[in-house]
Amino acid sequence: MASAKKQMAEKSELLTYVVNPLRRFGLNILGACRDLFPIILVILIFQLAVVRQPFPDFLDVFVGLIFLILGLALFVVGLEIGLFPVGEAMAEAFARKGSLFWLLLFGFGLGFSTTIAEPALMAVAKEASVVASNGKLIDSDPASMRSYALGLRITVAFSVGIAILVGLIRILKGWPVQYLIIGGYTAVMIMTGFAPKEIVGVAYDSGGVTTSTVTVPLVAALGVGLASTIRGRNPLVDGFGLIAFASLLPMVFVMGYGLILFR
Repeated sequence: MASAKKQMAEKSELLTYVVNPLRRFGLNILGACRDLFPIILVILIFQLAVVRQPFPDFLDVFVGLIFLILGLALFVVGLEIGLFPVGEAMAEAFARKGSLFWLLLFGFGLGFSTTIAEPALMAVAKEASVVASNGKLIDSDPASMRSYALGLRITVAFSVGIAILVGLIRILKGWPVQYLIIGGYTAVMIMTGFAPKEIVGVAYDSGGVTTSTVTVPLVAALGVGLASTIRGRNPLVDGFGLIAFASLLPMVFVMGYGLILFR
C-alpha cells in the first residue's frame, strides 16, 4: 500500500515538474510559429517576388529564426510561471499589509529600474546623442554625448516610475482611467507647442520604447493583482491602464528635458 502511494506521488511529481512544463513549452513553440508566420510570409514574398534575390547567408537566417522561435516560447513560459505570479503576489502582499508607502515605492522602483536598463531605450538615447552632436546642439566629444544620452535615459526612467506610481494611486482611489489619459495627452500637445523641435521626435519615440518585455508583464500583473485584492475594484476595469501611463508620461518629461537643455 505504501509502495503504491509512493509510486502515485512520484508520477504526480513527474507530471507536475516534467510532463506539464514540456507540454506547455511545446504549445508555446507552436504559438510562436503561428505568430511569426505572417512576418516570415511577408519577407518571403518581397524577397522572392519583388527583390528577386536569394537570401544572403541563408543558413545564418534559418538558425537565427530557430533561436527566435525557441526564445519566444521560453519567454512566454517564463512570463506564465515567473513574472505574472510574482507581480500579482507582491501586489496582494502589499495590499494585505496595508502599507501604501511601500507599495508606491515598489511601483516607482519597478518602473525606474526596468526602464533604465531597457536596451531599446539605450539605442534611442545613443542615436539621439549622435544626431544632437551632428546638429551642433551638444558638444561632439564622447563625454558630452554620454552625458546627454544618460540624462535622456534617467529622464525617461524617472517618468515611467512616476507614471506607475500615479497609476497605482488611480487603482486605489478608483479614478476613471480615461480622464487621466485625456489629461496626459493634453499635456503632451501643450508641451509639443513649447518644446524645441529637435527633442519632439525623440520624446515621442521615448514613449514607445518604455514598454519593454520585462516592464509590461510585471506592471500588468501588479495592476491586476492590486485591483483583485481591493474590495470594490474590478480587475478588468481598474487593473489595466498602467502601461498606457508608462508610454504617455515619458513624452512630457523628455520634452521638458529638452526645454531645460536646449534653451
